[in-house]
Amino acid sequence: MEISGQRVSFWSGGAMGIGTMVGAGIFALMGAAGSIAGSAVWLSFLLAGGIALLSGYSFGRLGARYPAAGGLVEYMVQAWGAGRFSGAMSVTMYLAAIVALSLVARAFGSYAVALMPADTPGIMVPVLAAAVVLAFMAVNLGGARAMARVENLVVLVKVGVLVVFALAGLAVMRPELLAPATWPPAPRIFHAIALTFFAYEGFRVICNAAEDMDDPARTLPRAMLTAIGLVMLLYVALSIAVFGNLPPERVAAAQDYALAEAALPVFGQAGFTIVAVAALFSTASAINAALYGVTNVTYEMARKGELPAAFGRPFGHSREGLVVSSLAIILLAVFLDLSAIAEIGALMMLLVHMVVHAGHLRLLGQTGARPALVWLALLANGGAVAVGIWTLAGRDPWLLGWIAGFVALAAGLEFALHGITGRVVETRTPDGPGRP
Repeated sequence: MEISGQRVSFWSGGAMGIGTMVGAGIFALMGAAGSIAGSAVWLSFLLAGGIALLSGYSFGRLGARYPAAGGLVEYMVQAWGAGRFSGAMSVTMYLAAIVALSLVARAFGSYAVALMPADTPGIMVPVLAAAVVLAFMAVNLGGARAMARVENLVVLVKVGVLVVFALAGLAVMRPELLAPATWPPAPRIFHAIALTFFAYEGFRVICNAAEDMDDPARTLPRAMLTAIGLVMLLYVALSIAVFGNLPPERVAAAQDYALAEAALPVFGQAGFTIVAVAALFSTASAINAALYGVTNVTYEMARKGELPAAFGRPFGHSREGLVVSSLAIILLAVFLDLSAIAEIGALMMLLVHMVVHAGHLRLLGQTGARPALVWLALLANGGAVAVGIWTLAGRDPWLLGWIAGFVALAAGLEFALHGITGRVVETRTPDGPGRP
């Protein structure tokens, strides 16, 4: 969402974060997380929200001290220097964003098929996922960008639909469906935290608006924590509304379009259709806006030598990075199912957050943050990563291979580019830049 020429206030910063968090992720992740944590998934959303609040505090203090459009990339450079490590983690964050976009595309396909006749073949999910990415790649190649007013309208519609559904669902829910006796074993509730955290992940975009705030030291932390807190309330209410109206087996059967399925007992077929259509608008809007953003990010990274120069070369009215990123998104959306994409993306982003929090510990003298809260943010993120890895090792070890492969690709690419370009590695101390 572009706000060029305007100063970002507390409310506009908070709205930006809410609009990004309450995006396609919640439409896709409710079913994926619910298939693991069952009727206790509201606890997973609550605990993930706590981790997000701790991360929001850490990022907010960093953004107040270093108000730059680069956001997390800038914080890593400040803490670790403009070298191979920070570069590799920046590439990892880019790859995680690609994974997140493939999740959005897959969600679009799932909700679109849910609106089609019952005998529609399942292959249409990846076909439609690929089609929507190609469509918006073409739009962006033409130089078009979504207008801010249109994006704001889409945010208002999707948040409004979810709030109405949550309130109505809470009013007619059956408490016996949420009784502790129906909960799965505790490890599954904790395992779902990594997935549910992915639904909050968009709060970091508020950091990118810090340099456009009149008083980032005050505005940024307040906007970030307020946005996370409000979204946490919505997510917990939604998860209670869904599992208070549907037994876990029905949610699992409709895993990829669980929110629309949960609207059936509350509003009937009309509710199913409204929620599904809201999901289509939300996912399409997210893909369009995110592809434009990814193009800018890859251009900047290519300019700095953190991605191959081809990513920054002109192509149509855009850059080659748009085409490469779009094709990567399509490959993931076609060959991986929704829950696998979510598991990979969530753990990758938690890993990046861990690196940022660890770096923050080196900068406490400059940010003035409370050490205990930054340590808690680091340990909470680390705990979620550890639980996720432990669970995947026993259940889906091949997903760990994907995650390791993405991180290795990021590191290999960064080291190769340093060798090819001869780019100097700058070290940085907590008091400022060091010498190469």
